[in-house]
Amino acid sequence: MSGYGTTAADDPPLQTAVWRLRSRGCWVDAAALLEPHAKHDAEAALHRAALLIERCLYTEQGWTDAEDALRTAEALARDDEARGAAACERGQLGYASTLLGVRDRADEARAALGRAAALLAPGAPGRPLLDFRRGLIAQNLAHSAQSARAAFRRAHAGATAHGQTLLLSCTWRHLASLALREGELAEARHGFAESLRIREELGYLVGTAPALASLAETEPEPEATRLRAEAARLYRLLDGVPTWLASQLSPPAAAV
Repeated sequence: MSGYGTTAADDPPLQTAVWRLRSRGCWVDAAALLEPHAKHDAEAALHRAALLIERCLYTEQGWTDAEDALRTAEALARDDEARGAAACERGQLGYASTLLGVRDRADEARAALGRAAALLAPGAPGRPLLDFRRGLIAQNLAHSAQSARAAFRRAHAGATAHGQTLLLSCTWRHLASLALREGELAEARHGFAESLRIREELGYLVGTAPALASLAETEPEPEATRLRAEAARLYRLLDGVPTWLASQLSPPAAAV
């Protein structure tokens, strides 16, 4: 569905509208479009919760709204796939809270992702996202590059197989960040460039500034300065979202 990061011409109008709002960082407006359906439809409830959790990660605001939406999604889940997807979002909320220093919920995040792994079949569409989020915890909370790389590679392969294009941009980005830390400049440049290309093609504006800033880390001058200037322009256009990017427009930038 377009709300999850595709732009197929035959997408339902609601999903297209949700994606357009999400891609511009208008998560509250996007969630409002889903709210009437989220009261009784498990998929809509989960989608709404995911939007509000993403808002937390990008803006450091809206934690109570995200928690309430997630509880609704959890209550509506009726099968293992829905329960696993809800547990994956529970893990993401705990990860975001811990990463941004709001409250340490690392144990909750790991437990939730463990539940998701038990509920989602190996070939389930939700499995690549689960692998990616396990990689985030390994990379940014456990600081285990080896575990993170293995999880991101599984997520990358799964996203490719399932046609999950936006997730693919994220796996490219994080594999590139690991390569950069190990001094593999050419590999890092390629990964960041692929991530940026996908985000620009999808029109994922809110994720484009971080992608530009990351690519700038691998480019010589004057290209690096040009990329950072473009990232700063988009950052101002989106009223300072993502919040964590401000301090990283000159230093390295790779958090989402």
